[in-house]
Amino acid sequence: MHFNGKAKEQMSYDAIVIGSGISGGWAAKELCEKGLKTLVLERGRMVKHITDYPTAMANPWDLPHRNRMPDTFEVANPVATKCYALDEATQQYFVKDAEHPYIQEKPFDWIRGYQVGGKSLIWARQTQRWSDYEFDAPARDGFAVDWPIRYADLAPWYSRVEKFVGISGNKDGIDSLPDGEFLPPFELNCVEKHIQTAVKTNYADRHVIIGRCAHLTKPQPIHLQQGRGQCQARHLCYRGCPFGGYFSSNSATLPWAAKTGNLTIRPDSVVHSIIYDEQKGKATGVRVIDASTKQMTEFFAKIIFVNAAALNSNLVLLNSTSKRFPNGLGNDNGLLGRYVAFHNYRGSLTASFEGYKDQYFYGRRPTTAFMPSFRNVKKQETDFQRGYMVAFSASRATWGRGNGQEGFGAEFKESLLTPGDWSVYMMMQAETLPKYENHVRLSPDQKDPWGIPQLITSVGYDDNDVKILKDFLTQGAEMLEKSGCKSIAPYDDNRNPGLDIHEMGGVRMGKDPKTSLLNKWNQFHNVRNVFVTDGACMTSVGNQNPSITFMALTARAANYAAAELKKGNL
Repeated sequence: MHFNGKAKEQMSYDAIVIGSGISGGWAAKELCEKGLKTLVLERGRMVKHITDYPTAMANPWDLPHRNRMPDTFEVANPVATKCYALDEATQQYFVKDAEHPYIQEKPFDWIRGYQVGGKSLIWARQTQRWSDYEFDAPARDGFAVDWPIRYADLAPWYSRVEKFVGISGNKDGIDSLPDGEFLPPFELNCVEKHIQTAVKTNYADRHVIIGRCAHLTKPQPIHLQQGRGQCQARHLCYRGCPFGGYFSSNSATLPWAAKTGNLTIRPDSVVHSIIYDEQKGKATGVRVIDASTKQMTEFFAKIIFVNAAALNSNLVLLNSTSKRFPNGLGNDNGLLGRYVAFHNYRGSLTASFEGYKDQYFYGRRPTTAFMPSFRNVKKQETDFQRGYMVAFSASRATWGRGNGQEGFGAEFKESLLTPGDWSVYMMMQAETLPKYENHVRLSPDQKDPWGIPQLITSVGYDDNDVKILKDFLTQGAEMLEKSGCKSIAPYDDNRNPGLDIHEMGGVRMGKDPKTSLLNKWNQFHNVRNVFVTDGACMTSVGNQNPSITFMALTARAANYAAAELKKGNL
């Protein structure tokens, strides 16, 4: 009988990264640059930049259903279908409902992207730094626990990330929304500028800016070295960008990591759990189930980064049981999976605007006008805690004109090609408070297709969320009215949590091991060689789009981990 004595050595790496999305790609880049042989595990299929974007250049008439999903798909996928970015040209990047079942104890729309690159291929690309108003909020306002870091700890890492990613925007000088390393901004159109002026005239504490987004308006040498080019303002981003005009793991961090010679990517690898060694008192590896064959394999590493996206990271950690940790890895305090929060997107308004008939706009700008939160920023001012960002855009449509309209001939055709009146759409992105009751846990008896316990989601709104919604609808209508808009219509779509695709928490950072799971370096208090740097680590959610913060936290933690490993501390 022959035994391969080198089998474990052949399956061993310096670092393992679970997940290849926005944060996983950054972990891989930073660790590989530090000379660590790094294995990236991705449960989905391989997607290579440019090569695997089959619909990127397709016209609507090139697609069987003119870019709409057939009714049979919608019936079979009531959750996935709700996502604004899913259509016939992007469906290949979304998890279908039956592919990875979960149990909704409370209604929760879990939108997922299982492929190399994860949801970095289909994210909305809005990027705003946090300020100390966000990091201070839990301690000041009495919810969650105090963050173990502040803005000064993360500021240099925001800069590092922004320079590599490429962020377009203005330096707006707003203390609650710190400026960053920006490429030239996109522009507001004439009606948006009109609203900007009206808001400035009527409100001292409200600022309308152009949205900051991860698009290359003027590529710098670092972006050209990545092989990326200028954003073409096509706004077909969710298909994958062959120009590399927006940031994704596929176009930027993973190829950069691969150039070092230290990267191994293993797609079709469903992570079952993390291996904990009782004698060594640390994690030693990861158990992986092949997505196709269902065969289990073990890989080993000195440090492990968990970046499977918030809820899947919770799932993996809850399933990582041992004699030392019977309730999930690092879960001495019973808080793993608890304090899950999200962004409240329920409120929106529509309005019309008369005027500026002689002006139009060109291109498909990949961002909108934004307004940083103006509620409870520096002190408590309302009967609800925290606040909300506002996003809005104005447009004149030609498409859809003529529906039900009678006529014929050249004059009729010309009328259909003439832009209509200006319309305005405004939406909220509100902070929700992390609560113990909002949690995820594992099913004791129902398994997924790989034999792993299904995740149970028990996450819902509370009275604070409803008060924020009502305030936004009132304030939004008032701002639109003072800007001269007409036919203002508020709307609560009553969407389920999860559809914001900004779920966070469950493995929160903190100062005290009794009330948190991770320290200021995103490192488990009691399993020092395991780091969690995706949305699961968030102590609170702020009201900014979170991805740039995930990236900065990941870069910071990866550099710390590499340094600690070199010192022999891990």
